[in-house]
Amino acid sequence: MNEPVIRVAVLGASGRMGREVLAAVSRASDMELVAAVDRENPGATAREIAGGHCPEIPVVQKVGVTLDTSKPDVVVDFTHLSAAPEHAMSCLQRKIPIVIGTSGLSNTDISAIRMACLDNKTPAAIIPNFAVGAVLMTRFAEIAAKWIRDVEIIERHHGEKLDAPSGTALHTAERIAEARPERPVHHEHAIEKVAGARGGKVKDIPVHSVRLPGYVASQEVVFGSDGELLTIRHDSIDRRCFMPGVLLSIRKIRSFDKLVVGLDKFML
Repeated sequence: MNEPVIRVAVLGASGRMGREVLAAVSRASDMELVAAVDRENPGATAREIAGGHCPEIPVVQKVGVTLDTSKPDVVVDFTHLSAAPEHAMSCLQRKIPIVIGTSGLSNTDISAIRMACLDNKTPAAIIPNFAVGAVLMTRFAEIAAKWIRDVEIIERHHGEKLDAPSGTALHTAERIAEARPERPVHHEHAIEKVAGARGGKVKDIPVHSVRLPGYVASQEVVFGSDGELLTIRHDSIDRRCFMPGVLLSIRKIRSFDKLVVGLDKFML
């Protein structure tokens, strides 16, 4: 017996990631794009902004009204971090699962979303990185952290990315910190001539952020020990690499009843 088609609404539809999601959902045989929401390009259609696979549904501006009229099974949000928490609450109060690709959410925002999931018995997912290779990079770093103590992270993104460090870098640092048996020994007399030159510290792990045109997303996790270096690197060359993870999240989210953080939870 065939599974029912998943009705999907996309928030942030006019952005780079939003357009890719519109196209990916429209191509998926088990999904139906039922709403495209964005403050930009109102009146344009999903097909006009994301290609011929998409239906001729209009891009609209109001989230709440659209959720009530289109009745999606799952919402995907690639808007701005200033709007994402409110969008999450709008969905969860309507008992609509939401997959959040927006990065930069504060711990306060995440805690509020977690509580809203419990209160409404509805799942949400916060995914720092939808690339399967990036998830594997973090997992490999966890394994290495059990054996090599000293590590730094260098993450590089396109110039339009507003938050730093990236959600992926923060997530990777936290996982490394949980995995390693001891923290590194810091040099007490080290001199930082320019503030931040040694990166920001996340769980005692230096994280360096680069923002330049030309990048999509790239991250290196560099472990150092006496006489050796281990570098684990992942590069996203094209935003299409994120789409298998987005579709996987849409398919899996409804099997949970709480907040899920990280694509790896859907890959188990």
